[in-house]
Amino acid sequence: MSIFKKIGKFLHEVRVELKKVSWPTRREFGIFTSIVLSAVVVIGFFFWILDSIFLAVLKLVIG
Repeated sequence: MSIFKKIGKFLHEVRVELKKVSWPTRREFGIFTSIVLSAVVVIGFFFWILDSIFLAVLKLVIG
């Protein structure tokens, strides 16, 4: 079997599998995206606060 036939077969199988996927609606996509972005902001803020605390403690120890 040639390389081009293998690639063609692979792409066909990918297309068949993608048809089986349950894709989210536009509304679900918006909700999921906002949840992820909110979580990233909250976790980023948490680590910023934690970093500030560790920096203050380190300055006390060194200074």
